[in-house]
Amino acid sequence: MTRRQVLAAASTCRAPQGGGWHVLTDHQEWNESPLTLPEAPAAWYQLAAAGGWQAVVADTTHLVADDIVSARHTGSPSLSAAWCALPFSVPVLCAAATGPGVHALQTAVQAAIAEGLPLHRAIVALVATADGRLPAPVRAAATMLQSRVAAVINVPHDPHIRSHGMRDAARLKPRMSEVGAELARAVLASAHITWGEPLPPAPVPATVAAPTAADLPST
Repeated sequence: MTRRQVLAAASTCRAPQGGGWHVLTDHQEWNESPLTLPEAPAAWYQLAAAGGWQAVVADTTHLVADDIVSARHTGSPSLSAAWCALPFSVPVLCAAATGPGVHALQTAVQAAIAEGLPLHRAIVALVATADGRLPAPVRAAATMLQSRVAAVINVPHDPHIRSHGMRDAARLKPRMSEVGAELARAVLASAHITWGEPLPPAPVPATVAAPTAADLPST
């Protein structure tokens, strides 16, 4: 695919402060069957390079702890390790700011440590599921994680996102916008600490040339 085709396939979202971002999405309802997409992180890195984007947020759904344990048990490559191996990648581990949520997060952290994944540059996002003060186990977990990861960000509860996503960013709570900026700064700071500031140019994957008539089988 050409860069023009990649950009044409992306939805454009405008930010209230000007500018905006592109979103690659299937536009299906949440209850539709998921599309069959490549799992290899390198495929998404190549797509990002084809699109010419300076920064990319890849929203994955794989369970980090299950992936690491399963990969070690079966001897297969770890998907989490492959994402972390991409140029200038900063892992963002998301968990619900609840007792079960941080318990699952702590399990994932222990698995990542055992696997030697780069937790030192990871960001943890604890997402509140309701308004009010965070439960004591969540606050304790956040304190424990401070020394193991690059940053711990508390994301407030915003029912608008749960109902409408980012379709109308102007309706987000002011605190949510502030935390979004804080999260972006934490990711960038982690990248700069690891690889320097400014970041060196990222390698560009080689493109695959379209087949010519000579490459096609004769009939």
